[in-house]
Amino acid sequence: MSKKLIQIASEIVNIQASKTTMTADEIALSLRQVFGTLHELQRAESGDIEPAKIQVLEPAPALKPQDSIQNDKVICLECGAALRQLTKLHLVSHGLTAKEYKKKYGFTVGTALAAKSLTKARQKAAKKRGVPENLKKYMEARRQAKAEVEKSVATQAGGPGAEKVKRVKKRFSPGRME
Repeated sequence: MSKKLIQIASEIVNIQASKTTMTADEIALSLRQVFGTLHELQRAESGDIEPAKIQVLEPAPALKPQDSIQNDKVICLECGAALRQLTKLHLVSHGLTAKEYKKKYGFTVGTALAAKSLTKARQKAAKKRGVPENLKKYMEARRQAKAEVEKSVATQAGGPGAEKVKRVKKRFSPGRME
């Protein structure tokens, strides 16, 4: 061989690391595994060991979707990359939207594709800003406005402004948020 095994192994791991996000520990482990495999292949080629006795490493068991969302990272089930969250840009690189990804791997629609710690931090920040209380106030104001519209519709059902009242009522109908 013109190149040394360590050079070949480092090139393989370098390409692997450029395609996926890897921690330093993962890179070191991968380098050891690739080097060991190349060393065994070289020994088999030179006749030192029988090819049948080469230890074949079995692939790691597939990660379950519910286990892919961890406290400090989310592991992409398409490529194995460990990220803080699966962004739209990352999913587009796999030709998927967030909705398609969730459907493909059996996540519920409301599941956040972010690390649990990131989700908790966002919830805490939202509570600090008063989002839940403000949302309750907003929904109550919507209910009151709708009640007022219904009351005015009942009193002006046949009057000259009935068409305008119907448009206002439609605007405040359930399921339509503006």
